[in-house]
Amino acid sequence: MVPAMIDAEDWPGMATLLAWWREMGVDGALDESGTDWLAREGAVPGQAFALQKVEPQKAEPPAASPRPAPAVQRSAPAPGRFDASPAGDAAPRRFPTAPPDAAALSARQAARGAATLDALRAVLERFDGCALKATAKSLCFYRGRPDARLMIVGEAPGREEDLAGKPFVGRAGQLLDKMLAAIGLGEDDVHITNVVYWRPPGNRTPTPQEVQVCRPFLERQIELVAPDVIMTLGGPAATALLGIEGGIMRARGRWRELEVAGRKVPAMPTLHPAYLLRTPIGKRLAWRDLLAIQERLLGSRGK
Repeated sequence: MVPAMIDAEDWPGMATLLAWWREMGVDGALDESGTDWLAREGAVPGQAFALQKVEPQKAEPPAASPRPAPAVQRSAPAPGRFDASPAGDAAPRRFPTAPPDAAALSARQAARGAATLDALRAVLERFDGCALKATAKSLCFYRGRPDARLMIVGEAPGREEDLAGKPFVGRAGQLLDKMLAAIGLGEDDVHITNVVYWRPPGNRTPTPQEVQVCRPFLERQIELVAPDVIMTLGGPAATALLGIEGGIMRARGRWRELEVAGRKVPAMPTLHPAYLLRTPIGKRLAWRDLLAIQERLLGSRGK
């Protein structure tokens, strides 16, 4: 039912705005209940903190100073941990706040002990050195074949991926599946993951520190999958995994080499499916990259 205070023709625009908010990661309200702005004498959102006109008042004799309220004692958080909840709230998920170098060292030691992908997943589920885990719902490890010849590495999980616990299942993932199908590949032929395993708040780009902490797990994952070819999606993934600077448009379509555990793997950076959804003209460039990857896979099969 359309509220009487809102014209029906305004709803398409509001629906578009709500959809955009959802794409940007806004998936919850700050208040537990709505605010009746009509009961606030004409005030509207955005004016809640506007300066109010101050009427002159007659001087009053000074009142006696009230007795100060007793200070509320709060227990300090344990060393090395943060406490983001206000007083009286339930305790939030807590994680160590070790420096990135120390967290990356801990990750490297933990990753080396994983002999299989299942063991690596279990290590990631226990690992608390990446702050993204505190705000994400799910670990997004990988989808596809555990020993695929083509490994695909993207940037980070989004909202749909966080809900499903798998990488590339939203609109960008659906387009990626169509791109792979165009060269004869399905989910059972590829191994799909990201440079970080938890969704950044608001779908922002992962920070270099977050990438650094997750890097040992990704390197161990590549070592266990042992792919013949790696394809990176988008600029952040190309920078994080291949050290490429200067933009994805200059980097895409050129073969690189990634060395992991003494093994060199050919890697091709290409455009991210999310970019292709916004800029369809870029699909012709991505198609060239896919054909080059297909040719490399066919060539390596006979070796």
